[in-house]
Amino acid sequence: METLLTAALVIIPARLAATRLPRKPLADICGKPMIVRVLEQAQNADIGPVAVACDDKDIADAVQDHGGRAIMTRPDHPSGSDRIQEAVNLVDPDGRYDVVLNVQGDVPLIAPEAIRAAFAPLTLPEVAIGTIMTELTDPQFRDNPNFVKAVTTPNGLGHHRALYFTRATAPSGDGPLYQHIGIYAYRRAALADFVRLPPSPLEMREKLEQLRALEAGMRIDASIIDSAPMDVNTPEDLERAREAYQAA
Repeated sequence: METLLTAALVIIPARLAATRLPRKPLADICGKPMIVRVLEQAQNADIGPVAVACDDKDIADAVQDHGGRAIMTRPDHPSGSDRIQEAVNLVDPDGRYDVVLNVQGDVPLIAPEAIRAAFAPLTLPEVAIGTIMTELTDPQFRDNPNFVKAVTTPNGLGHHRALYFTRATAPSGDGPLYQHIGIYAYRRAALADFVRLPPSPLEMREKLEQLRALEAGMRIDASIIDSAPMDVNTPEDLERAREAYQAA
């Protein structure tokens, strides 16, 4: 049976250290830092309150200078999920929000509809984590390990149940391949359970954190969106993002 969801707490993790693009969250995109562009898109999704969980005062200042909320978190978190868990407890210590939506801080072109799509699978009470994926249609990316594949089956209610995630080209045979996009809507209890778990064997083998949840028996369902939002990891990516904003 589906349940009605109305709101979630949206957290955007951001850390200043980046090897390929130094000070990435603060990179200028047409007059605003990238983290602010992501913040605005998350706010436009109109799911609930939005905060940036950061590890550096420069990021916090940039967010606050543009009217956003920034939460300072420990600098030594091993993953974005751990950073989000700390931020959630600081933002909502009374537990008013049962769902936490993790929007990555390097997707300035993420559409509000895509953010809402990650939230949608949680209408099923047995789903612990919602996420999104898109059909991988370009042949040059089918065998690229940087394009993570979601192996799924339709759940009969408009979404897909995730069976596995892999950097390999899977499943074999005729039919679509789906690229997983790393935006997650966690039930709050599932997030707390997830960060308490040690890294799992398949997670370490594939270097995909979401496999920890599947190996622990948590159900992940995915919504299909039309196209993948471009993430910004290199100076070349940044230039493309700037061009896209100028063209909009």
